[in-house]
Amino acid sequence: MVRWLTDPRKLSREQARVTEGAVRRAEPVALSAMTLLEIAVLSGVGKLGTKVALTELFEDLQAPTFQILPLTFEVAAEAAGLAGLRDPADRAIVATARVQRLRLVTSDQRIIDSKLVPVVV
Repeated sequence: MVRWLTDPRKLSREQARVTEGAVRRAEPVALSAMTLLEIAVLSGVGKLGTKVALTELFEDLQAPTFQILPLTFEVAAEAAGLAGLRDPADRAIVATARVQRLRLVTSDQRIIDSKLVPVVV
């Protein structure tokens, strides 16, 4: 979603089609709460890959277009069983998508290769 907000040209055609289609249909674009933490941490160490300020990005993510999905007990239990992924943040994001039965828009090759969740690449 960072790419979509800061530089939509970095999305694949399919990612752009799916995301823009959801917005056109007034469907919320769901984000794991863990994604917010990843954005903040990456911004804090200068590795977010955008010049957009963290506060501005977070303001954009508070728009009605987005629905922030919480880290629940169910998501945590699901993440515990995802041995195919080492990164706890990736586990939480994938687990959130699995629990909510959502496709995940990602370019993270480890997540794609894991085949643990349907992805839009």
